[in-house]
Amino acid sequence: MEEVYVVLPESLRSVIRQFPFSLHEQIEEIRVRIHRPLEIIAAGKPYYPERNGTSYIVTREDAKHLLNQLSQYSLYAFEEELKQGYITIRGGHRVGLAGKVIVENGQVKALKEISSYNIRIAKQKIGVAQRLIPHIYDGGWLNTLLIGPPQTGKTTMLRDIARLISYGSKKANIPPSKVGIVDERSEIAACVHGIPQHDLGSRVDVLDGCPKADGMMMLIRSMSPDVLIVDEIGRKEDAVAIHEAVNAGVQLITTIHGFDMEDIEHRPIVKELLEMKVFDRCIELAKGERAGTIKRIRNSGKKDVVKVI
Repeated sequence: MEEVYVVLPESLRSVIRQFPFSLHEQIEEIRVRIHRPLEIIAAGKPYYPERNGTSYIVTREDAKHLLNQLSQYSLYAFEEELKQGYITIRGGHRVGLAGKVIVENGQVKALKEISSYNIRIAKQKIGVAQRLIPHIYDGGWLNTLLIGPPQTGKTTMLRDIARLISYGSKKANIPPSKVGIVDERSEIAACVHGIPQHDLGSRVDVLDGCPKADGMMMLIRSMSPDVLIVDEIGRKEDAVAIHEAVNAGVQLITTIHGFDMEDIEHRPIVKELLEMKVFDRCIELAKGERAGTIKRIRNSGKKDVVKVI
């Protein structure tokens, strides 16, 4: 939380520090909305910290201080990040922004009059993907698709898989491999000034903020990865790049929104990939008490490999 406290005004820091200590480690989001109560999401539940017996109401001065700290007093320098609607700060924490959108020629040009901030606390869960290794490594890494609805830990699992591949395992006789990550939304590696803020091992190369399809081709040509890691596939160009990667002999591990294989197999782009058996393993995730709760692991022929509820 220290990296988060640095960008917050003292008024908000003091209120948050009074938050029950037992819940501090479970803070997921801090939502700052002008003229609205400060909101903290912890353990999946909303809380509204109080000052002098009433919910703390965020002021314009609070929001102005936060924006200045995020931009280092230069909004121009953060123009591209503002177009995306978020800024990643040191520690890998991601700050979502909402306000007045300026559109030019059908494209988002800028975000002004920012009135809402969503600080998502980055928590790398080391080892969360360890139990998957016997199912996605068989003398080599298998092409793997993680399937799950929002907030099921897809990105958390993907991040830890990247770390495990990069480090390898002497105990399991798995050599460290070169990993290329296309981090279009700066969520996997959470780079700040190009440097990953999460522990991803020493054999990782990251293209931060790069479109997935372009990034996969760039990494294959320039960094010769053994395994490519990308998040949230779904567009036609993604499928084309995936075919190129697989044909080039590069293994692929990625994610997609959906409840299960039956849910995603009717989407034209995904249907083609499944019919061609591009993925050796399809891992279905479900909402649970911990990130990455495994519902079912299947192979390309849909035969269940293991069930974990």
